[in-house]
Amino acid sequence: MSEPHFDFEREAMAQGCRWVAGVDEVGRGPLAGPVGVAAVILDPEDLPEGLDDSKALNEAKRDELRPVIFAKALSISIVFASPEEIDAHNIRGAALRAMARAVRALSLRPDLALIDGRDVPDGLVCPARPIIGGDALSMSIAAASIIAKTTRDALMRNLARDFPQYGFASHVGYATALHREALALAGPCPYHRRSFRLSVDAE
Repeated sequence: MSEPHFDFEREAMAQGCRWVAGVDEVGRGPLAGPVGVAAVILDPEDLPEGLDDSKALNEAKRDELRPVIFAKALSISIVFASPEEIDAHNIRGAALRAMARAVRALSLRPDLALIDGRDVPDGLVCPARPIIGGDALSMSIAAASIIAKTTRDALMRNLARDFPQYGFASHVGYATALHREALALAGPCPYHRRSFRLSVDAE
């Protein structure tokens, strides 16, 4: 399987775009914690090596790439959609709202945002192009996926210090058997998504 490339970005630059951002989210599926969204503008003259969809990389490789991306990228933003926002706007709506905020939070205003998936968020400050499976195709989106994943995982491990009974450090909020058993014993904490099925027998 080929690694992500920079063709989408170079094509946009050839058409007059100066800054092209990649945008990706992580954490749609967990029972607890926020959705994390990152937007990244890479430097076409100094691209990081080894980028890939965060799901295709192990934790050690993601942690290795994170500081490299921060050192080489022209601009990075990270935002979260809280459990309350997820409950209020559903998971898709909350993720899209956060994507728009992430693009807006970049220190450089992009001329184009490459969005992982099929949806384009409302309220973007620039035109956008959705790319299904973009985190495995675009280097900018792959970089965003790594930043979003490592940032959210770190946040969930920090939450584990305050809520050790749920095992957040091991599953970062996903619906593992351990997590569901902890929910059955302790009930939800303030960081659980009340609109999700939290019962032990939920699939």
